[in-house]
Amino acid sequence: LQEQVNSARSTFHQSNFGWLDAFSASYIYSPQGSTTTSATNPIIFNGLQLVATVSLGSLFERPYTIHNAREAVVVAEEQQKQYFLTIEANVKRFYFAYLEAQADLRNKVNAVQDASMAVNQLKHTFEKGETTFQVYSEALNNLYNQTSFRLQSELAVFTAKTNLEELLGAKLESIK
Repeated sequence: LQEQVNSARSTFHQSNFGWLDAFSASYIYSPQGSTTTSATNPIIFNGLQLVATVSLGSLFERPYTIHNAREAVVVAEEQQKQYFLTIEANVKRFYFAYLEAQADLRNKVNAVQDASMAVNQLKHTFEKGETTFQVYSEALNNLYNQTSFRLQSELAVFTAKTNLEELLGAKLESIK
């Protein structure tokens, strides 16, 4: 987009010098020769003849061309600003998703630890015969479920991190 802005600015500057396109000059050189004119020799004067022309259409067109070039610069600059805002919003959105996934993972890790401690306690009470197998089995199922949820949360963190790094074009560890 920066190259588009540069190109639009260059076109604008080029159109400012386009005023000279309306003017042209030329010359005709006719060496000393016959002084009679005919259909094959329509030259009346001998020697060097200079001709200057002005294109009125080009003169009237030039202000509109300059205006269009100026507007193209404005459009290119606005597109670039919009692009930067969109990129910034996407980076923030992916970063917030990454933070959310990390927070969820912390909760899941704590849940796994709690479930693991509960299973260990119930294992000892089950071995002593103080609790039923059903209660111990439910605690084991809870531990397995919490472990599964933790793995899903880890995957969500890795996915969010990868999405953010893809958008940034760099590893998060290299960004300060």
